[in-house]
Amino acid sequence: MLQLSVLKEQTARVLAGLAKRNFKTAAADVQAVLDLDQRRRSLQTQHDTAQAEANDLARQIGGLMKTGDKAGAETLKIRTSELKTQVKGYADELAATEQQQTQLLYKIPNVPHESVPAGHSAADNEVVREGGQKPDLGTAAQPHWELIKKYDIIDFELGIKITGAGFPVYKGQGARLQRALINFFLDQARDAGYTEVQPPILVNEASGYGTGQLP
Repeated sequence: MLQLSVLKEQTARVLAGLAKRNFKTAAADVQAVLDLDQRRRSLQTQHDTAQAEANDLARQIGGLMKTGDKAGAETLKIRTSELKTQVKGYADELAATEQQQTQLLYKIPNVPHESVPAGHSAADNEVVREGGQKPDLGTAAQPHWELIKKYDIIDFELGIKITGAGFPVYKGQGARLQRALINFFLDQARDAGYTEVQPPILVNEASGYGTGQLP
């Protein structure tokens, strides 16, 4: 999720990045977030001002009661009651505004790096770097989806039943191959100077939203 400060301070960069992602409602959504932020800050100021006045009157009421000025105290109590109603109204509207703003922020995707080209399909991708040589597999070579069936190493249907589309079940040599590839790439990353990290499998709600896994 994009931070509000990024939207406020780097609006042009965010809109340019969202344009690369072909996010059609980018301008409207970003402006709505900024408008809601202004509304939120205004409500917060009104809330705090009313709360401060109510607190000040409460102290004055205590002083009037000590001096025996019950009539003056009752007058201030009426005003205090009005302020408490205002404070609650501001608080409720503030919470609703913050919730609306948060939901909009969840809707806006992260922006790509400036080096990423604009495009509408894979045909617009640019080759950044190539390594090694492509082997000549010959005319008898089979695509990976045929090899999967031939060697029975991935079960797509079982994965759909367990979780849903896009979550295959690796089995037998397929499971071993996946594990070997994971270890290989971890070793490559470590050799390149990266630090390997094993995070918790479970995360809290805030982490899920913060990393874009939710909603």
